[in-house]
Amino acid sequence: MPGAVHCQSPSVHNTTIRAVLVALLGMVALAVPTPIVAHAAGYEGLIDITPANAAAESIGGLDRRLPTDSAVLGAALTAARSHGVAPTRYSALLQQYWLARGSEASGIDLAAWDPNAGLIANAAVVDRVYENYGRYQRQRTELYWSGMAGLAGGSFAAGFWDLDLGRTVLGVDAVHTLGNAVASTVRGLPGEAMTLLPADPRTLATIGPAMTADDLDWYQKRLLMMQKHIYFDMVPMHEAYLTEGRAAVEEMAAAGLLDENAEIAWNGIFSGTQAGYADALFRMASREQNQIIADQWDVTAAARDGVGRALTYATTLAAQPSVPGSRAPGKVAPMSVNGDVNGSAYRLRTPLPGFNWADREPRWQYIVSDIASSYQRLAEGRPGELRALLAIPFRDFVESQRVLRRVPDLARDLSTGWELSPAHP
Repeated sequence: MPGAVHCQSPSVHNTTIRAVLVALLGMVALAVPTPIVAHAAGYEGLIDITPANAAAESIGGLDRRLPTDSAVLGAALTAARSHGVAPTRYSALLQQYWLARGSEASGIDLAAWDPNAGLIANAAVVDRVYENYGRYQRQRTELYWSGMAGLAGGSFAAGFWDLDLGRTVLGVDAVHTLGNAVASTVRGLPGEAMTLLPADPRTLATIGPAMTADDLDWYQKRLLMMQKHIYFDMVPMHEAYLTEGRAAVEEMAAAGLLDENAEIAWNGIFSGTQAGYADALFRMASREQNQIIADQWDVTAAARDGVGRALTYATTLAAQPSVPGSRAPGKVAPMSVNGDVNGSAYRLRTPLPGFNWADREPRWQYIVSDIASSYQRLAEGRPGELRALLAIPFRDFVESQRVLRRVPDLARDLSTGWELSPAHP
């Protein structure tokens, strides 16, 4: 009929609308780049990160932009890999993932870990760090470095507790005792011989007796930062190896997280030989001391107008490493200096250590010649004894290493063994 209006049925009308909407959505989908959708679903914002907390001096993990939940990190990592992202772009994500895996396995809350909170807030963390190193060695005998770190941590953690007693004066008194013992002996030397005494014992003799609880609190926090920094570096690669083996370590190398020295160390472990394990022990110890925390030791020793030097030397003086067979610094390298006294050449011998643990070269020589060598002999020659030591509850092991138990004897020993004699050509 002319002029008639033909009305479509509701079903036809709805079908037309649906067709238009589908076409429009298809156009929108074509206009949106696929990679953005993929990134939003997985790893957007979690790649190309230079970690702000790489030195581990602040709370949390490597960077606030990275989650601390390993499941979330793992999902993002899987997405990045599946989309062909270069490992160098997801290096921080990869390190944080294995860091989180290791922390969860050892009972450490990575997000809440704050070295600036002091020892009481971090007491359980300190224990779990070293227990975790021991776990690696117990599960994989080839991981010499982690076993050494677990044992050496006994004396290191004991030092934390001794320093914490500075809050109740007792720890301060221990430092005062050592400083006074050195000072009283130095005063007994001929005046001219004072010129032969190196700066560190003179600094301890001057500043040690006046040390404050605030000084010890600051030093303790510096040590807590260094402990966390080593953990940040070493745990990801060890956890990766323990969980997924060689391929996981090689991915870390491809991401740029391992330098040539670290790659050689891991190749030694992959070799399946004792020679390779031993080489890895020394290379990883070098990485730890000469690369990871070397700058932090430098800053610590130079701080607070002599307090840093006095405390680093006091702890060198009081040290007794808990690796069986290792010796105190003063036994390994006693201080002996030559010089001119009243126009004649003299030699001054002392029971003091001839180096400060904070100084790079002598610290490394001490580790190579004594601590690491002793651990190698233990791991290779007395594996049963090693397993028994690593099985001791860590806090019990720490208590056996407390420095304060030895301070009176140590102070007495400092008054003997001094000798000023003509130096023979």
